[in-house]
Amino acid sequence: MKKNIDVARAWRDEEYYLSLSDEERAGLGAHPSGLIELSQADLRAVAGGASTVVDTCSAICTPCPPRQCF
Repeated sequence: MKKNIDVARAWRDEEYYLSLSDEERAGLGAHPSGLIELSQADLRAVAGGASTVVDTCSAICTPCPPRQCF
């Protein structure tokens, strides 16, 4: 009897994916979003979410304790 495999779940849920046999994993095919490779230039351009300007003050956030704005 062949086991029904939830392909979408297999790609989202690592624990489920690892519970499949090697044969079942091989039958899934490539990940639907595909392989993404970044060039060295792209990797050097990534700021990682870093910003030199930090605005922690807001007139809307009145319950926040008073802070000094930078």
